Amino acid sequence: MTSTLQPANTAEAEKRPGRWLALAVLVLAVLLVAVDATVLGLATPYISEDLRPSGTQLLWIGDVYSFVIAGLLVSMGSLGDRIGRKRILLVGAVAFGAISVLNAYAGSPEMMILARALLGVAGATLMPATLALIRNLFHDPRERSLAVGVWGAAASAGMAVGPIAGGFLLEHFWWGSVFLINLPVMAVLVLVGAKLLPESRNPDPGPWDLASVLLSLVGMIATVYAVKEAAAHGFGPAVLGAGLLGAAGLYGFARRQLTMPRPLLDMRLFRNRGFSGAVLADLLTVLGMSGLVFFLSQYLQLVQGRRPFEAGLAELPAAVGAVAAGLVAGQAARRFSVRAVVSGGLAAVGLALAALTTLSASTGYPLLGAALLVVGVGAGLSFTVTADVILSSVPKDQAGAASAVSETAYELGAALGIALLGSIVTAAYRGFTGPSGTPPQAHESLGGAVETAAGLPAPTAEAMLSAARDAFVHGLHLASGAGAAVLLATAAAAWFLLKGQKL
Repeated sequence: MTSTLQPANTAEAEKRPGRWLALAVLVLAVLLVAVDATVLGLATPYISEDLRPSGTQLLWIGDVYSFVIAGLLVSMGSLGDRIGRKRILLVGAVAFGAISVLNAYAGSPEMMILARALLGVAGATLMPATLALIRNLFHDPRERSLAVGVWGAAASAGMAVGPIAGGFLLEHFWWGSVFLINLPVMAVLVLVGAKLLPESRNPDPGPWDLASVLLSLVGMIATVYAVKEAAAHGFGPAVLGAGLLGAAGLYGFARRQLTMPRPLLDMRLFRNRGFSGAVLADLLTVLGMSGLVFFLSQYLQLVQGRRPFEAGLAELPAAVGAVAAGLVAGQAARRFSVRAVVSGGLAAVGLALAALTTLSASTGYPLLGAALLVVGVGAGLSFTVTADVILSSVPKDQAGAASAVSETAYELGAALGIALLGSIVTAAYRGFTGPSGTPPQAHESLGGAVETAAGLPAPTAEAMLSAARDAFVHGLHLASGAGAAVLLATAAAAWFLLKGQKL
């Protein structure tokens, strides 16, 4: 069975002359999403100062994008399988660029949260389409491993470009400028992609079931919301209600997929141990790392006093390690084994996170840089190999839905990680004891404390900032320790779940 506009002959498909140029276009889409994800963390102190969000609103700004994208990825991946992956990629890119402007000019915390949510809707169209198109462009397994490695390296490169470009912009322009860097990338993607990318879709997809879409969206968002609120405020009637609604939505979605002749997501994919193991590893890995990613920029700027551009450069080793590891991950998995590369990578990340529990305001850069390099190498090895396992486990006509499951694991892990680990940092921070005269807003966020310090007498401001920074670093220790435990447990689980798995 072949996809629309795909060569029927596999050998011919392998020799498609424009496949590497087409991959370059897909890399732009990955860069678009990766850059946007990283610049937000760098801009957070400026957003805090300008929009004055509460601590809870600040977490919502950080994770509502992941909430929405996690709820829609499976539906959008399945829609791309039906209407065409190229079409949904280009439409999504245009929407992503337009909504980035709304993010840049948000004038209140509520508007910023709405803009991030809408960006999640557009972002949900991009990532599944890129991986699905790779699956249909590269039929040779070794070429596909290299292509997935390039795809993963591009995401890591975007994570490096984001903080550096964002830091430069924040030093010369207002914080909204970091979102406008999406526009030129989007323009090139649309103009070049329209000419170079081949269209592909499932030739016999069945209808796009709106009830399944709604069940998936409600189930995912309600579940993540319940976890987030329980971590922040404990279990109450609203949290329990949201948790039950989410569980009912996900159960209804799974049950409906099993009864449909052509479902949005073929639940039988999860019977494949390699597929399920790779998805679980991705989810837990991102969950364990996301607290560090979200709060590291604030630590570098507000605790250590680095300028935005310098903070962006300080995060570079993680991206360099991930790019290098992503390009050799497929070869390493074939030489050793899938489970050795994935488990080894995850264990390395866990040990690096454990090392970060020793951070203080005066920690020198060599320790931090070395830890970030190890995090990048470990994550690059693991994510690249698990993406290859997921793609190679399914027929190419289901590539969009399978890619969406992979991306959902990333986004759900990010949302849960920021909710759980972010709530740990926030709870540890809010409890700091400041000197007499410490304003209430200083307890909302470290950015708020830095801002209010400007209006206080020098001795009071110095004492308050010292206590606030110590509390923030203590919260970062707790989040890093929890993340390390999650990563080491995931490494052990991957060793068993991926036994015998080959690329």
